[in-house]
Amino acid sequence: STSMDLQAVLDAPGVRGKTVTEIPKDGLTGFIQSIISNKSRESQEEPFYVLDLGVVMALLEKWAHSLPMAQPFYAVKCNSNPALLGALATLGASFDCASRVEIESILSLGVSSDRIIYANPCKAESHIRYAARVGVNLTTFDSKHEIEKIRKWNPNCTLLLRIKPPNEDGAKFQLGAKYGALEEEVEPLLKAAHNACLKVAGVSFHIGSAATRSGPYRLAIEAAKTAFEIAAQLGMPKMHILNIGGGFMAGNFDEAASTIKEALLTYFPEKEEGDLTVIAEPGRYFAESASALATSIIGKRIRGNLREYWIGDGIHGSMNRIVQHYGSIMCSPLAVESNRKNITCKGEKTYNSTVFGPTCDADDTIFRSYLLPELEVNDWLVFPNMGAYTAVAGSNFNGFKTAAIPTNLAYSGSYSKP
Repeated sequence: STSMDLQAVLDAPGVRGKTVTEIPKDGLTGFIQSIISNKSRESQEEPFYVLDLGVVMALLEKWAHSLPMAQPFYAVKCNSNPALLGALATLGASFDCASRVEIESILSLGVSSDRIIYANPCKAESHIRYAARVGVNLTTFDSKHEIEKIRKWNPNCTLLLRIKPPNEDGAKFQLGAKYGALEEEVEPLLKAAHNACLKVAGVSFHIGSAATRSGPYRLAIEAAKTAFEIAAQLGMPKMHILNIGGGFMAGNFDEAASTIKEALLTYFPEKEEGDLTVIAEPGRYFAESASALATSIIGKRIRGNLREYWIGDGIHGSMNRIVQHYGSIMCSPLAVESNRKNITCKGEKTYNSTVFGPTCDADDTIFRSYLLPELEVNDWLVFPNMGAYTAVAGSNFNGFKTAAIPTNLAYSGSYSKP
């Protein structure tokens, strides 16, 4: 039940002892306003995040409802906020870690090592030794050199062959140029792992991050089936794990889920007998819409009809990946300083506006020709959907420390049974 889940989340490592404010389903603006009005003089201009644990719970519930056969291994790289990790751990998610530090952060929450996949196909030897020491014994590979390193340092590890998906169309961040065995490499790699006396238990793929189309999942599942058949022809022990990777977005999750379910029925009918374990590596799906970022306006200039604003975070910080790769980001104004009756400026005249980040880099520009009402220094801009690859990808350039941006925890009524 909701109340039991909520109590478990409030007691979760990373959440326990922190203030979690209950807010109405559409109460984000009011909550942000209250945070701003309670800020001390020292911190009054500093940006901050709001992480809504109610959204995380709702998304996990939706996953369990729409894709129950795939155990989610949350991609820690996407957002490593301890409250987010702790909530997911308590609610039963597993974790996809790509480095020693990520593994350490998950183990420190009390998560057992068998709930971690070391899903980096190319690992430093010292990291492989560490994973062996702490009992993280499921990993991916896509080259003979990786087989050699694993044979040397963690021969008891279970392997998944990472294949390059046949199609990455529609993914904002394609990974195939860097990771994944080509079709003609599958057989030699399976042979090499088998000859090294390593246990290959299945296949993994990733159709690319922020996938807007679901067709590539079907093609990748078909390619994985081929790899399963090759392993069987080579007389290897029966493979039983299929890792369908990430790329999921909350907005088009239903479409992806139904494509995956259909493809599994077509290519892996043995799943019905329970002979196949399906896992996935969602990151953005859980993190993106659960967090918003609030930034104050720290500078302003008027040039004719153009309004130029400077804010306290930018492309060397939380917007690093978004502005570079998306070009599409949104914000809404909160006119707290202007003392308007209508703090959200609805229906007001708008001006072409440029919004700069705080650093001295001229490329640190978040918007050009963005329509905003007339705003003043110490008004605020609120950016929704800022939970994925934001704080984790920022730097300390110019002394603006992205990692130091605080997170306020909320719990909204978003959580309702699907």
